Parts: sequence; C-alpha cells; structure tokens
Amino acid sequence: MAAARSASRVCAFPASRGRAGEGEEPAAIPLTYRFVRGYSSITYGSVCARRPGRVAMAAAPAPATPSALPSGSGSPAAPGAREVARRFAPHLLAFWFPGNAFLFLATGPHPWWGALLFVVPLVVGHWLDTQPWTERREPPVRLPAWPFDLLVYALSALQLVNVALLARLFAGQGVLSLDFVLSVLVVGASSGYQIITAHELIHRRSRGEQLLGRALLCSVLYEHFFTEHLRGHHARVGTAEDPATARFGESFFRFYRRTVPAQFRSAWRLEKQRLGDASMSNLDPRLLRSRVLHGLVVEWGVAAAIAVVAGPVAFVAFLLQAAFATRLLEVVNYFEHWGLERRGPRVTPADSWDTHSWFTYYALIGLSRHADHHAHGTRPYQALRVREEAPILPRGYIGMIPLVLALNRRFQRLATEELQRRKLGPFREAA
Repeated sequence: MAAARSASRVCAFPASRGRAGEGEEPAAIPLTYRFVRGYSSITYGSVCARRPGRVAMAAAPAPATPSALPSGSGSPAAPGAREVARRFAPHLLAFWFPGNAFLFLATGPHPWWGALLFVVPLVVGHWLDTQPWTERREPPVRLPAWPFDLLVYALSALQLVNVALLARLFAGQGVLSLDFVLSVLVVGASSGYQIITAHELIHRRSRGEQLLGRALLCSVLYEHFFTEHLRGHHARVGTAEDPATARFGESFFRFYRRTVPAQFRSAWRLEKQRLGDASMSNLDPRLLRSRVLHGLVVEWGVAAAIAVVAGPVAFVAFLLQAAFATRLLEVVNYFEHWGLERRGPRVTPADSWDTHSWFTYYALIGLSRHADHHAHGTRPYQALRVREEAPILPRGYIGMIPLVLALNRRFQRLATEELQRRKLGPFREAA
C-alpha cells in the first residue's frame, strides 16, 4: 500500500502540469521517442500501473538471479556489449543542443528564413520535455565508464569549437543581422547546456578532468562556479547560508539578483580561507594564488582575445551568449532546491528536486537525478539512481524554464502543493 501511494503521487499530476493523469496514455508517440525507446525499453508503465493494485515501481534494481552472477562470485556479472550499447545509445541525445549550435555556426551566415530553422530544435526539445514519458530504471551495477566518459569529452571539445566558430562567424558581420540575434538564443542555450558538462567534470577526482570543466566555465565567464559549487553549495545546500538555494516564496527575479553576486563573494571568501586567512585584504599578495582570480584572468583573457582577433561584434556576441547561458544556469539552480529546508548536518535526497523526464535524463546527462547527485557527489552521471524521497518537479528541466520565467506564480503554486504532499520545506513536521 505504501508503494501504491508513492506511485500515485508521482503520477497524479494533471495534464496541465506536463504529466498525464494516472492511467492515461499519450495518444501518439513521436518517432524520436519510439526510436530511443527501441534502445532503452522505456515504458510509461515503468512508473505507474495501468490499474489500481498493479503498481510497478522501478526505484531499485531487481535482485540478481543466480544465472546473472559469475560462478564463484557474489557480485553481478558485467553487462555484455549489446546491453552497454543499448544503455549508451539514448545518451547521444546529449548532442541535441550543442549539435544544433554547431550547425548554426558552421553554416552561417544565413538568410533570415534559414536562421529561423535553428530555433526549431529548441522548440521540439521543450515539447519533448513536457510529455509524460519517463525514465526511472536503475543503471547496471557494473556498467563500463569509458563510453560515457568519451561522450563528456566530445561535448567538451564541441563547446570549445563552438566558441571559436562564434568568433569566426561574427568577425565580419554587424550587430543588426538576424544571425547575431539568434546567436544569443541558439549558442547561449548550447553554452548553458555545456555548463552541465562542466558540472560533471568538476565533480571528477581527476585533476585533468577538473581543469577541462573549468575551461568550459571560462567559456561562459563563470569560472568561480568551480569553487562555490564544490566547496560552498554542496556543503550548505538547503540552508540559509547557501546563496544557490532559493527560499520558499522567493521569485526567480529576486533570487537571481541575490544569488549572482552572493555566489561570487562566497567563492572569493572560500579561496581566502583556503589560502589561510578569510579576513585578508584584497591586496594581499597571497591572493595571487587564488583559483577564483586565476579564473577571472583566463576567462576575460579569452574575451579580450576574441575582441582583438575577431572584432567588437564577435566580442559582444561572446558576452551575450555567456550572459544567456549563466541565466539558464541560475534558473536551474532556482528550481533544483526551491523552498527546501535542510534539517541536520547531513544532506538527504529530500533536499533536492528531481524529475523523471525521459528527455531531461538523456539530453542533460543525468541531471534529472539531482537528489542522488547531492548524496554522492562524485558518482558519474550514468550511475545516478532514482531517490524516492525527493520531491518531483511538474516538468522536465527544459519544460521548467518558461514555467519559472514566464509563469512563476504557477510554478510556486505547483511546487508548494508538492511540498505540502510530502511534508517538506516549511511543511516539514518538527522532529
């Protein structure tokens, strides 16, 4: 009965909230979903049963049968090559936004009608992320990491290529072209996505991968995120001391004005602490070893190089795509922890919002399982698991963006209802 109640909560969103009602099936499933479903065996019934009394939850992997275990071993057998390929193939959706930006930049300049075509993938991505198609399966325990790592490295290379192509495209164009206007939207959306790639890399233990993640952050003029996110946000999430946790009842625009300067100040202060004295003067020579200062020098050095080599129009295009990308980042930060209040010193899955959106999970390299990420910060994206304790967003991440920006009161109402149902945030019962 407890499992049935939990499942009904997940599936009880009305259609207006971007999820089908309990027992409903989408009338028609588009070719994109059917294609990926062929690889990943996603079914709407993996979340909810079609009839009461037939609840099928996928919150935990099924216990391994004796035939699935190697002889003389108590651990599950490694999946075969076909199973690995079947699990990996849907993650190629991660190229949806960066690939669109690459094609836009590589084929420009465009006639006005040609430029508008590159908005279509953004619209389709939003539509896919508001459909009731879910992914709740758990990954195999011994899934090999190398194909998933190669995907992250390829995405990183693509971001650096896109920045170079942006400078080349606008080296000889004016600011009044439609290409320039759409570069903010198309390239900015891709760069905002690539902050997710950077986020994956900075959580790795390898110094080389962390440096690559920091380089991606420099491409959006936000390198201080490396320091603040790892040493600030993950330690203070869900508390009043965390500038990246949106408070209950806080609008996005109020949150944005508060969080952007507060995150930078926090990162600067954290580096002072690392260097031995949080109260040191900003003119103290020890600050020459500050990672935040190093990031500022590199990212603005890149911006200056673009201005010198490609000209002022390319420089402005670079600044605007970075501003658009970081605004998208803060939209995500806003709804990932909105209204949640941590109790006690330990971070729990109930301190982050999750979504079971199929498109978010594959196109945004596992970001939908944010609660498990906070529980296991170094766990790679392909190994993240569903946490039943986490509150559930009414839409996937892409679908949440216009809801937060244009319909913020509606977002707050839906989120408040979910917090009330789960007795979280200000509705949490006293211990």
